[in-house]
Amino acid sequence: MHTSISRVAAVAAMTAAGALVLAGCAATAPNTPNGAEQGGGGNGTLVVDASFDLATADPNREYETTGSIVAKALYETLLTFEGDDVTEPVAGLADFEMSEDDRVLTLTMESGHTFSDGSEVTVDDAVFSLQRVQGIAGNPSFLLEGVTVEKTSDTTLTLTSETPNPALPFILPNPALSVVNQEVVEENGGSADASDAAEDFLNGTSAGSGPYILDSYDANAEVVFTANPEYSGDAPAYERVVLRNVPGETQQLNVQAGESQIALDLNPDQAAGLDEDAVTLISGASRYVIFLFLNQSEGVSPVTSNPDFLRAVKLGIDYDSIVDLAGEGSVRPGGFIPSLFNGALTADQGNQQDVEAAKEALAASGYAGEEVQLNFPNDITVQGLSLQSVAESVQAQLAEIGVNVSLAPAPVATELDAYRNGTEQIGLWYWGPDFPDPSNYLAFTPGELVGLRAGWTADADPAVKSLADAARAATGDERAAAYEELQVAQNESGPFIPLLQPAQNVATAKSVTSVALNPVWTIDLGATK
Repeated sequence: MHTSISRVAAVAAMTAAGALVLAGCAATAPNTPNGAEQGGGGNGTLVVDASFDLATADPNREYETTGSIVAKALYETLLTFEGDDVTEPVAGLADFEMSEDDRVLTLTMESGHTFSDGSEVTVDDAVFSLQRVQGIAGNPSFLLEGVTVEKTSDTTLTLTSETPNPALPFILPNPALSVVNQEVVEENGGSADASDAAEDFLNGTSAGSGPYILDSYDANAEVVFTANPEYSGDAPAYERVVLRNVPGETQQLNVQAGESQIALDLNPDQAAGLDEDAVTLISGASRYVIFLFLNQSEGVSPVTSNPDFLRAVKLGIDYDSIVDLAGEGSVRPGGFIPSLFNGALTADQGNQQDVEAAKEALAASGYAGEEVQLNFPNDITVQGLSLQSVAESVQAQLAEIGVNVSLAPAPVATELDAYRNGTEQIGLWYWGPDFPDPSNYLAFTPGELVGLRAGWTADADPAVKSLADAARAATGDERAAAYEELQVAQNESGPFIPLLQPAQNVATAKSVTSVALNPVWTIDLGATK
């Protein structure tokens, strides 16, 4: 859904988790766009400002932050999450049951859901939609990699994975896996293979069962939604929603002046500059984790690959002061899994600063003042936070224990190759998960995608590798404990040092009483009041 540094160069910031219910309801804000009144009851216009990374309104092709906002408003998924809680999937268009071996997910369609043309949502629509994601082979197709989708009755379908896949129920709520109206899409060039040509149609007319229908679409400027009269759920509070592409500094001005009612993408400075008498600020931890790693390849650096040096760095960092850089709402994860997900550790379970112990470990490493280089991308921000400020803080803290760190910032397009090729001595990067399940973080273990970028080969740490294999194989209630044990061991010997989850800052007009935020689809416009 989001564009993650795990897959491509740059990230458009994803939203924090946290459904907010605000106390009270102010009078209509001045300067309401188009003269429309604000408020619930199916009346008025809601204007939402965001920084677009919008590529398409075709739900089965989108895999960007803004695209997920759009798809969530127009379509429904087979499974969903309740509010901001991503620890337990719940029924959407279907109820579900997973087999004991975590290979077969059976979905039973719920009755009463209708598309915007009034036709019933059927199991055929669901099968077609998921097969269309696979057949198009676009950005989100990897979500269903190794999965066979089959209709098994007039009301059921099965998703069968080649190997145990306990994360699958957590993947299905992704808006890229939305169910489209098969008949309408096929009539307009759609198919479940590479010949699909329905994108242009879906950029102009929605074919879903969500709370809104598409009124107009401009990927560079704005998307306009109107309420779907055929929606089977609670009617949306606003008859019309305008989602606009606006830079952060202008978002701040607009929401304070009443030109918009929600600003989704404020950096810490913009959030701190808000007039709290005019707006309400929501600050909560995002699902992004900013982390440091020390390369474990002696060929890259005999210094950073020394276990005592690695220990010295872990003990030398002032984690609390780094979290403070990101402002209110930022948190420190206890391990590489963010605080929002199953299996996360609390901050007190993570590494802690101990300056004297750090100096002792540094002496034991034989370090003689050699310069070590810290690389990071300097032309992107994570939730508005510049990595430059984090890098400078790390540099200063390590200097206090006697480590000579030089900063080597570079544009992400340049630095990404060094990161992916595993040639950085010390790297400062961030990870945006592809789905809200701890299995997505096995990439940080020996021999896996991000592990190899840190020179952590499959045979480098047998104990952690064994725990990673155990976590991968764990089922049911055992999974959280398995991932917790893995992270404790990884904190002890692994090359990765989780630093913080920066805050997502959202500002709303006082007239907005409830904002439905979620880390998978950012904001549920249909549930915002």
